[in-house]
Amino acid sequence: MKAVGYKNSLPIDHTESLLDVEIPTPTPSGRDLRVAVRAVSVNPVDTKVRKRAAPPAGEPKILGYDAAGIVDAVGPEVTLFKPGDEVWYAGSVVRPGTNSEFHLVDERIVGHKPKSLSFAQAAALPLTSITAWELLFDRLGVAPGKSFDPRTLLIVGGAGGVGSILIQLARRLTGLTVVATASRPQTQKWCLELGAHDVVDHSKPLKPQIDALKAPPVSLIASLTGTEQHFPALIEILAPQGKIALIDDPATLDALPLKAKSASLHWEAMFARSTYQTTDMIAQHHLLNDVANLIDNGVLRTTLQRSLGTINAANLKKAHALIESGKSVGKVVLEGW
Repeated sequence: MKAVGYKNSLPIDHTESLLDVEIPTPTPSGRDLRVAVRAVSVNPVDTKVRKRAAPPAGEPKILGYDAAGIVDAVGPEVTLFKPGDEVWYAGSVVRPGTNSEFHLVDERIVGHKPKSLSFAQAAALPLTSITAWELLFDRLGVAPGKSFDPRTLLIVGGAGGVGSILIQLARRLTGLTVVATASRPQTQKWCLELGAHDVVDHSKPLKPQIDALKAPPVSLIASLTGTEQHFPALIEILAPQGKIALIDDPATLDALPLKAKSASLHWEAMFARSTYQTTDMIAQHHLLNDVANLIDNGVLRTTLQRSLGTINAANLKKAHALIESGKSVGKVVLEGW
C-alpha cells in the first residue's frame, strides 16, 4: 500500500524529510479496525515527532494521527464497528501513523464520523477535539451546562487547532466568559467568529488588556502555546485558587509561584490513554461520538481552513512547513491518494 514516511529526522526543506513509500498492508487483530484512510490532517505533534524520533535503520516511520475513513476489516474482538462504517479518530503516538492507505487503530479510540461532514472536514477535528474536551472537562474540571459560571477562561493561542475547538466548547457548552489571545487581525477575527467574548493580543502585556475588559475573574487558563514565555504573566493574571492547563512543551517551568494563590497546574496529553492502555480508554470513543452529535446538530463547526491536495510526500511537506511557521489558522487537511 502507499504511505508517506521518513528514514531520518531532517529539516522539512530537505529533499528526504518525507518520502513516498510502499509498505505491506496490515492485518487487524484483537480490537483493531483496519481503516481505508480517506483524509488526514497535520498537527504540531507530527512535526515534533519527525524532528525527534529517528526510525530503526532502513525502515520508514509513518507519521499521521488525525484521520477519517471507512472501516475495511476488523479484528476478532471488535464489537463497536463493522466493515463499511465511516469513522474518525486521532490514532496512537506509539503505533504506525495514518499517512497510509490503510491503517490499524484500536476501536476504543475511534468514533462514528459526523454525518454532516465530508471526510476532509471530519479529519480536521479528532485530535484537537479530544485535547480541548479533555483539557476543559477532565483537567480543568468544568461541568458542561449552560448555566451562568462566574469565571473567565483565558485561552492562550485561540486561533490554533486546539484553541479553535476549545473556544467553541467553552462558549456553547458552558456559562464561562471566554477570552482568547491572538496577535494578528486575521486570527483575532477567527476567534471572535468561533465565539470568544473578547480577544487580547499576546504579543503585548496581557494583564493591562485583561484588566480593561472588566470580565469575571480569570480562574481558568488554557495555555496552548508559548507557555514558557507567558507563564509569569499568566500567574499574575490567575485568580486565587485558579487552574492552569497546558499542552505545549516548555523547556523549563517553575510552578512554585502558584503556591501563594493555592493554584494548580494541569497537563493535557490526549495520547496518554492509548499509550498506557488505561482502563477508561474507551472514553475517547464516547467523546468522539458526542462531538459528532454536536456537529450534526449545528452546535460545533469544523475548523478546516486549508486543503493541500492529495496525501503524498510533497503535499505533506507543505503542511509540515506551514505548521512549523506558526502562522497557520485552524487546520490543514489532505484528502485522497
